[in-house]
Amino acid sequence: MLVATILGARPQFIKAAVVSRAIAEAPKLGLTEKIIHTGQHFDREMSQIFFEELEIPQPVVNLGIAGSRHGQATGRMLEHLETVMLDLRPDLVLVYGDTNTTLAGALAAAKLHIPVAHVEAGLRSFNRAMPEETNRILTDHLAELLFCPSNVSLQNLAAEGITEQAHIVGDVMYDAVLHYKKKAQRRRNGTFAVATVHRAENTDDPGRLAGILEGLARVSVPVVLPLHPRTQKAVAAAEIAIPGPVEVTQPASYLEMIGLILDSSFVLTDSGGLQKEAFFLGRKCLTLRDETEWTELVDCGANRLVGADPEKIAAAAAWALDGPPPSGTPYGDGRAGERICELLAAWRDRAGAS
Repeated sequence: MLVATILGARPQFIKAAVVSRAIAEAPKLGLTEKIIHTGQHFDREMSQIFFEELEIPQPVVNLGIAGSRHGQATGRMLEHLETVMLDLRPDLVLVYGDTNTTLAGALAAAKLHIPVAHVEAGLRSFNRAMPEETNRILTDHLAELLFCPSNVSLQNLAAEGITEQAHIVGDVMYDAVLHYKKKAQRRRNGTFAVATVHRAENTDDPGRLAGILEGLARVSVPVVLPLHPRTQKAVAAAEIAIPGPVEVTQPASYLEMIGLILDSSFVLTDSGGLQKEAFFLGRKCLTLRDETEWTELVDCGANRLVGADPEKIAAAAAWALDGPPPSGTPYGDGRAGERICELLAAWRDRAGAS
């Protein structure tokens, strides 16, 4: 069975590395994969280095679609993905997460009557102002196979009437951390926190962005901030000065970021993936948003929502420095990639695909 994997953004590269490796390590399942890169993240620091570090198979095509408005980018991806899918004729299209690439891949496949499988299905922030929320809801309702990372995500799907072919498999990012942390690039000593800021709700609002940067400066330990290209542009456009106590670096590769987390005392981020990676690596997290899809981490006391309020950020840093988060994980046992492959093969056998 030919699986066409649609990728475009940094978090998707990490997740896909797990499933691509599982496909390669289980030839008896009869799955083959071809990767299509939309180009949503296009520079080396945000794209190619991930393929190299994580040993992801090279894409059969890179569409080079990046830097546009949401609707424009999604429309261009949809047009070009349709052409590529007509040429490849995959038995199933596999999409990840909640980016414009995710929605475009699901829509292109659905229009061509190609079944869609969604990894990281069922996540909900319940904030429709987020473009990611629109992407994930529509993708879940288009997908034929839904791979959920937790009980909560499965319950979210059930609440929307989606119960067929929804499976709890665990979180592929937990698989990734377990596999790659031994290769982590550890280079820093001393007490510090690591932060990332990239979501549109923060970068597109100068007030929120300035509040977050002020909050980072108020943290009682040094803060290392690998600067996302979107954030760099937003800071320049709004003429916001990054406070001196915050150390700005280039975007970190996956292995560099895992090393930073391991070397750090805690994490501040608006990234969904980094919230989980902090937990998997035994660090508390302050989430620079007003809500999170990963509610399990808040419920268990590993994560606190601080939004863009400098006072909340500074106050929560004291909590973050006070001991490690709870142990255990609500996100499986590190075999999500294997389960996804087994479920894909079982679906093929039921559907009679080649």
